[in-house]
Amino acid sequence: MFRSLRRALGAAAAALLLPLAGVQAVHADPAAAAEAAVPGAGHWHTDGRQIRDEAGQAVRIAGINWFGFETSDNAVHGLWARDYKSMIDQMRSLGYNTIRLPYSDDILKSGAVANSIDFSGGRNADLQGLSPLQIMDRIVAHAGRDGLKVVLDRHRPDAAGQSALWYTQAVPESTWIANLKALAARYRDDPTVVGIDLHNEPHDPACWGCGDTARDWRLAAQRAGNAVLSVNPELLVLVEGVQTFEGVSGWWGGNLMGVARYPVQLDVPNRVVYSAHDYATSVAQQSWFSDPSFPANMPGVWDKYWGYIFKQDIAPVWIGEFGTTLRSTVDQRWLAALVSYLRPTATHGADAFHWTFWSWNPNSGDTGGILKDDWTTVDTVKDGHLASVKAPGFPADGGGDGGGGGGTAACAAVYTVASDWGGGFNAEVRVTNTGPVPLTSWKVTWTWTGSQRVTSMWNASYTQSGGTVVATNAAHNGAVATGGSAALGFGGAPGGGTPPEVACTAS
Repeated sequence: MFRSLRRALGAAAAALLLPLAGVQAVHADPAAAAEAAVPGAGHWHTDGRQIRDEAGQAVRIAGINWFGFETSDNAVHGLWARDYKSMIDQMRSLGYNTIRLPYSDDILKSGAVANSIDFSGGRNADLQGLSPLQIMDRIVAHAGRDGLKVVLDRHRPDAAGQSALWYTQAVPESTWIANLKALAARYRDDPTVVGIDLHNEPHDPACWGCGDTARDWRLAAQRAGNAVLSVNPELLVLVEGVQTFEGVSGWWGGNLMGVARYPVQLDVPNRVVYSAHDYATSVAQQSWFSDPSFPANMPGVWDKYWGYIFKQDIAPVWIGEFGTTLRSTVDQRWLAALVSYLRPTATHGADAFHWTFWSWNPNSGDTGGILKDDWTTVDTVKDGHLASVKAPGFPADGGGDGGGGGGTAACAAVYTVASDWGGGFNAEVRVTNTGPVPLTSWKVTWTWTGSQRVTSMWNASYTQSGGTVVATNAAHNGAVATGGSAALGFGGAPGGGTPPEVACTAS
């Protein structure tokens, strides 16, 4: 993303976020009938505008960007504040099913060292002494155990900054391709890593279809994509757009108008996913924001730049980055319009646009993140905007977290008030699997001694009778690995009450 990386995001008020109902894939193959397993298992491939799993079931990427590997820290950010596993668990509990991991080629250099990781009190203990790539391995492994998928994003040639082209004098094309192949080979046998985004936000002087091998991003993507598939033919190859096509400019990486005439053609079929980036005014002004018809004009803008690819059944489209501080009314209206355009999961299932929101991190300078500056509290307004396009998670890869043999399911819950302004409050209940076996579902119960009422709840459904609230997991966060956690959030009124004790029931 073309932006600075540091600016604090202030506190935000609560917003209504309805729990995501279970959904079924649309246009599924006859073989993937009602008795089929949960979609997402194994390696993935494309089929027209959809992405399908190994069994042919349609899946939807509904995820989050977690950056840091592309900076001089050579590791995801926030490890100075929290354990990496707790953040991945929280992503899953909020209903995100995929992590996009930006990186720079620096992490593949011999002797590369990760920085800004806190190991005190046992935090991130299993990362101590590891190289950046080994830390990435741990993140991928825990994501897989949680049932999340990972897309690797070659974000920058080095930690110094974004580049317009896929190569620089210091990092030639040969290094770019060699490193892409190395990562593809590294995760060849791990279906948690479903794809590689070849290069982040190509922009002027990059072109699409001009035929100049030094500037034609489409030709470069074909060279790199074929190289990746030569060592790992199961991966999805995610190809971003450019800035300008035939004199029409847009966001960096967001202009895919050239696909209609010059599609990316790879040696292995059914592997290309086109990726666009789209932002609001907190990143930069664009002409469409001042159109008198805004935001009604936005679907036409998106159709022109990238939406037509999906609508014409050419290939899947993944919005790899979109985000905003939400401070202005324009930005709020933009995000609401974009989420609607991406197609609600409850209506369209997996027959929809794929996406990863920018970002998990609060330290993204001109967007902020899903987390607030303490790296723990959720910005429920932003997260709430995404509720309708979240999608079910995927099967865990089965490695690591579960206990052996049988046992009784057990859980514990902790109630935390995130903010209280007198007239109302926001709170979270975090459920932790304390038993020897994975949970398939959970339920929490508490009783307020005052007049508090739940006004809205996300990541769970609930009933309330008097002061007693019973909340049951949503479809996407009932499964909790041994030692893992899930969370629900809610708004209530009035504020000022004493946090109650919470009972947890597991199965």
